[in-house]
Amino acid sequence: MDERTRDRVALPLIGLVSSLVVLAVGVLLLGGGAPPAGAGEISPLPALNAFLNGTCAVLLTVGYLLIRRKRVTAHKACMLTAFGVSTLFLISYVVYHAQAGSRPFGGQGWIRWVYFPLLISHVVLAAVIVPFALTTIYRGLSGQLPRHVRLARWTLPVWLYVSVTGVLVYWMLYHLAPGP
Repeated sequence: MDERTRDRVALPLIGLVSSLVVLAVGVLLLGGGAPPAGAGEISPLPALNAFLNGTCAVLLTVGYLLIRRKRVTAHKACMLTAFGVSTLFLISYVVYHAQAGSRPFGGQGWIRWVYFPLLISHVVLAAVIVPFALTTIYRGLSGQLPRHVRLARWTLPVWLYVSVTGVLVYWMLYHLAPGP
């Protein structure tokens, strides 16, 4: 199968998967009712999610450093592991929000001016990164290296931003300004 034929199959599939992921998360965040009393307070999942986001950020950074040193096999392993960790994060995130809903931010004053722009940029870019990450991985695994590199130059910083801000949002929400 030539590259064009593979792309005609893979790219619409990536679009479908990305749309379903974004739709599912959107429904959970915007369409969910009130969480059961205390549901979000006892769950270890938010801390696990922050850990997975932090792990992903480390793996992305190490993967980048490996490719700069031309260690392609180690780079590939690191990036695929980052994708696996991100997938585990997504599953854990969906499970948590399906059970507990969303937690309101309890911070007051100036910290709200920091938290909400950070949260909004994180959420928007988290939705945007899904098709970019999938396409970047597809391009790398299918041997389309010039196209992979061109896209990875945009995907990596956005994916890193989403991973790091995920940890910051968790910290701000659960430790800096705990809610009710």
